[in-house]
Amino acid sequence: QVQLVESGGGLVQPEGSLRLSCAASGRGFSINAMAWYRQAQGKQRELVARITAGGSTNYADSVKGRFTISRDIAKNTVYLQMNSLKFEDTAVYYCNAYLSGTYPPYFWGQGTQVTVSS
Repeated sequence: QVQLVESGGGLVQPEGSLRLSCAASGRGFSINAMAWYRQAQGKQRELVARITAGGSTNYADSVKGRFTISRDIAKNTVYLQMNSLKFEDTAVYYCNAYLSGTYPPYFWGQGTQVTVSS
């Protein structure tokens, strides 16, 4: 069993910054890719950013230039640095991991609330 532990969510002012972390714990797995999704109230869950084991990244158009995804391979941890936050970024943010050596191959964090408010 693999567990994804998220941290870093909270309340932040517009144009402020926040850094989310997601650490994968367990044994017998390797990470193919990790990603951040978000779901705003009344909206569908959407992909925010993704990073592969090799370091390739992809971003949603709505966050490109403001958010940066990175990873620490030794710590099995992915980060999401969020800058220039907007009201529209308010959502529950979910960490997702695509793994090898586990069943199922995908795991979700429980979500962390990010609220952008003045």
